[in-house]
Amino acid sequence: MSVEWLSKLREIVVDSLRKSWLPFPVKEDLCESWKKGLQSGPSTAVLYTSCMYHIAPAIEKAVESLEKFGVTRGGIMTRLASVGTRALGGFLLRPDEAEVKRADAVVRRIYKLLREAGVEFTLLDREIYSGALLYELGFVEDFAEYARRVAEYFRTHGVERIITVDPHTHYVLEEVYPKYVEGFDLEVVSYLDLIRPDGVFIKGFTIHDSCLYGRFLGRYDKVRQLLAAGKPVEDPYITGRETAGCCGGPVESLFPKVSRKVAELRVRELSKLSDKVVVQCPICYVNLKRASGGRLELYHLPEVL
Repeated sequence: MSVEWLSKLREIVVDSLRKSWLPFPVKEDLCESWKKGLQSGPSTAVLYTSCMYHIAPAIEKAVESLEKFGVTRGGIMTRLASVGTRALGGFLLRPDEAEVKRADAVVRRIYKLLREAGVEFTLLDREIYSGALLYELGFVEDFAEYARRVAEYFRTHGVERIITVDPHTHYVLEEVYPKYVEGFDLEVVSYLDLIRPDGVFIKGFTIHDSCLYGRFLGRYDKVRQLLAAGKPVEDPYITGRETAGCCGGPVESLFPKVSRKVAELRVRELSKLSDKVVVQCPICYVNLKRASGGRLELYHLPEVL
């Protein structure tokens, strides 16, 4: 990885967040279509997507370009990629329409599962990103500044409770925001802890755990409780709490080839158990999809409940 690319990546992310509340140049309404027709009554609790399910397929397209042009190595391609991304806006980061519709369906499914469980919440006027990527890439000062903006956005919208839908957002809000945002005391709860599904739609699948959910946020057993009716295929090593492999994220924007190799290894492990895999994180979905080349049938957790 070149220092030049790291600098350009930071510039792209920070500039995009400043302009649109989203970490990459994409259509600003990319994350809004899932709300169409859904009720949103008054509440101090909010269903917060952080745009993760919609940004993930855009990241997939970006990483394809990074791999193709080798911009992470520096030189002229880094400069061209940076200029092109900023000049063309959403063009370089335009996700497949099918993946956008799938993201809509996933988040709408979470909405429905929460409503069926009697959970009260409202929806934000617009989906804004949490800033997790800035922290995960080590841009801590930029993260702290942006996190304060997000916290103020929540405050002005009367939010007291945040229902998260992905592990990266949950981790950064629960564990990191309080360290960098003075007085941040909003309740952060995962949708996993609130839903009460009746069953599972598929059988003979295995589980790819989010490292954050499984090892740092205590949701390893919760995921298995939710999926128990489907009798997932498990292995003490391949799907173990401490031994399960990573998907290769979220470093794909810095080390796309390394990320792919890690994901390919994970695909080989999972395929020993089943060709059907349930994932809990949109970043995991993108990386495993990219590495599997169609070998695996990948399902988002909400899709099978």
